[in-house]
Amino acid sequence: MYEDLRHGQTLKKWVERVEERIAFRLAEIDRQAERNQWKVLRAFREEGVGEHHLAPSTGYGYDDLGRAVLERVVARVFGAETALVRPHIVSGTHAIAACLYGALRPGDELLYITGSPYDTLHRVIGTEADGSGSLCDYGITYREIPLTAEGRVDFEAVRAAIGPNTKCIGIQRSRGYADRPSFSVAAIEEMIRWLRRHVPDAVIFVDNCYGEFVEDVEPTAVGADLMAGSLIKNPGGGLAKTGGYIAGKRKWVERAASRLVAPGVGMEGGATYGHLRDYFQGFFLAPHVVGQALKGAVFAAAMLEEAGFSASPAWDEPRADIIQQVRFGDPDLLIAFCRGIQSASPVDAHLAPEPAPMPGYDDPVIMAAGTFVQGASIELSADGPLRPPYIAYMQGGLTYSHVKIAVLHALDRLLSTGKVPALNTAKET
Repeated sequence: MYEDLRHGQTLKKWVERVEERIAFRLAEIDRQAERNQWKVLRAFREEGVGEHHLAPSTGYGYDDLGRAVLERVVARVFGAETALVRPHIVSGTHAIAACLYGALRPGDELLYITGSPYDTLHRVIGTEADGSGSLCDYGITYREIPLTAEGRVDFEAVRAAIGPNTKCIGIQRSRGYADRPSFSVAAIEEMIRWLRRHVPDAVIFVDNCYGEFVEDVEPTAVGADLMAGSLIKNPGGGLAKTGGYIAGKRKWVERAASRLVAPGVGMEGGATYGHLRDYFQGFFLAPHVVGQALKGAVFAAAMLEEAGFSASPAWDEPRADIIQQVRFGDPDLLIAFCRGIQSASPVDAHLAPEPAPMPGYDDPVIMAAGTFVQGASIELSADGPLRPPYIAYMQGGLTYSHVKIAVLHALDRLLSTGKVPALNTAKET
């Protein structure tokens, strides 16, 4: 492996130091994966999953036994009253939008307390009544509360912002493209307890993308009313080809389902075609696959810190999602890193990603994603907006070995730029 890299001998020395340093963290992640694996297996057993539940449905999808059992399994694992797990959900953004449109009505206010949400939600929320069908277009107002300088929720500012029309509180677990820490379930539980005291009737929604199976419990188990995510991220285990989920209190999940499908149909309709086998098996594998991605992220953080870059979380810090942030401070380094990840992909390794506009994003984005499923961020990918401070966001990895190899290829390209801080420091000394 190292003989194929231009800087292989340097990288081999780094790997030897790093893997010895991170061994205890990798063991901790393995134990976390085992706890979640048992939780999932127990749910499969308790719900009596059988071969007949893997059969596809067609047409209207009424009386789909497999779909019903799958949704009970997911609800049980996530500590929710009920869940909607469907191939008709196009993306995490689609799942989130269904929740917000289901919970809010004209005259209501949506208040995000974790700063600005993902770029892709900006057009869902909207800024003016322009006929686009955004929340704003339906007379729903929006406010967001910036985080403190330390990356925490500013509860005093939230208290001041809450008004008589505040109907839904939005919490984003993951950092997205923001330069801030992701929130642990314990931190989200603290937010929920505070909100129940100060705005008891509000619907508390959590965007759980990238967070499933990273910890022992999910936000719905600590009081969130609604939670949403994508099946081509963590909970699909790398096998789901499309789809998303919504989980939480029955009232609010049913309202989201009515928005997703149609009033009167809601959760009762929707054929699953040939997806059920992948969904069941992917959800079963998800704790292990997420563990592999987390181990890869720890390795990446340690190696990039070895190279002199700032990584967040650091390799030895607690993790709340599978995203690894690396601050490059230079567009050439961001591009080189993403191209290195792409070059070690199983699909489209021969392509070189270029920064380009993407629907829903405000800046050009470079995206390395040589994945079997388009856009599947539980498979290894790396991306980032071309704007200062030029941060890369790496996530996923079906196996630790693949993440390790890809990170080595990315570092090989970074070293070839002559801009790697560790080498420059060595030259100066």
